[in-house]
Amino acid sequence: MERFSSVSMAVVRRLPKYHRYLEELIKNDIRRVSSQELSKITGFTASQIRQDLNCFGGFGQQGYGYNVDELHDEIGKILGLNKLYNTVIIGAGNLGQAIANYSFFDKSGFKMTAIFDVNPKLVGMKINDIPVVDVDELEQFINEHNIEIIVICTPKSQAQKVADIATRTNIKAIWNFAPTDLKVREDIIVENVHLSESLFTISYLLKEKEEQYRKKK
Repeated sequence: MERFSSVSMAVVRRLPKYHRYLEELIKNDIRRVSSQELSKITGFTASQIRQDLNCFGGFGQQGYGYNVDELHDEIGKILGLNKLYNTVIIGAGNLGQAIANYSFFDKSGFKMTAIFDVNPKLVGMKINDIPVVDVDELEQFINEHNIEIIVICTPKSQAQKVADIATRTNIKAIWNFAPTDLKVREDIIVENVHLSESLFTISYLLKEKEEQYRKKK
């Protein structure tokens, strides 16, 4: 999909981490923080943090640092967390249920309005007070409830079928947990979460660590 911002995706992907750690500082009643202190917390260099934040305007004052509450709010606005996104989950299996039960999403503006599934034994149930609906009703539900985001938690074989349904609607984004790359309209944002890739990265790092250890012996 075409992007209209000149800010790199590397910067964008660091913003949620800044937001999360600032939230922890607020919970600990810390109201001011320097880039050096943020560096120790986040693992990014102080220079990197300042460069990232400068992409969105000036925050903080030299010699004072950053106001934690203000910076947290500003990053939240940059991330669009001051908005409400009507969201549905496709797939009421273990992963879909785990996402439905994660209260963080509602608190962050992602309103889970329904879960869709093909299993008639699940249809009509509620998971964390979210109704499970027959997947045959997905297209109509999206159009009638102004759904902007769908979360795909189906098997690989069903994911593209769901994406095809979404493409016929005014859906704006897909959060895809199925291990496959989807074909959708160019104006639909797709964020893929491949759990196996993260696990394989751990496997590589473990192997690399073992090899370095053997070389030192």
